[in-house]
Amino acid sequence: MADQTSDSTSPVAPLSVSSPTAPKKDNINPVDSKLTELNESRAELLNRIQNLKQDLQSWRGKLDTQVKVYREELSGLKKTLNLEVEQLREEFKDLKTTLNQQQDDVSASLKSLGLQDSKEQMDKKSEVTEEKVEALSTDDNAKEAEH
Repeated sequence: MADQTSDSTSPVAPLSVSSPTAPKKDNINPVDSKLTELNESRAELLNRIQNLKQDLQSWRGKLDTQVKVYREELSGLKKTLNLEVEQLREEFKDLKTTLNQQQDDVSASLKSLGLQDSKEQMDKKSEVTEEKVEALSTDDNAKEAEH
């Protein structure tokens, strides 16, 4: 048996059928076919690995492209949102100015009519309104700072 193992790894000289070493040739044929089969399997596996590498590179490229597109979209949405928030702040500021002007007008009218108590109640309501507007502005600023 030791001879068969050593012969399978060394180069084999062509043998005639009538030679006494013919049984060794029969043993070599299965080894040769097994080696051929293993080489084919190895080549197939290497090919599959190469294809998987290419697929992975393609997938990474597509993923990078998607991430870039999503970042651009998010950046645009953030700019739009910031503009809208700024517009709302301006609108609240204008409303506050309008409300203060209307309150001053009502207070002046009430004063001319002699209804001073009503003016004090209106001042309290105005303070509450101003606090609410300031709280909204503070909340908006905090939210914007988070982003």
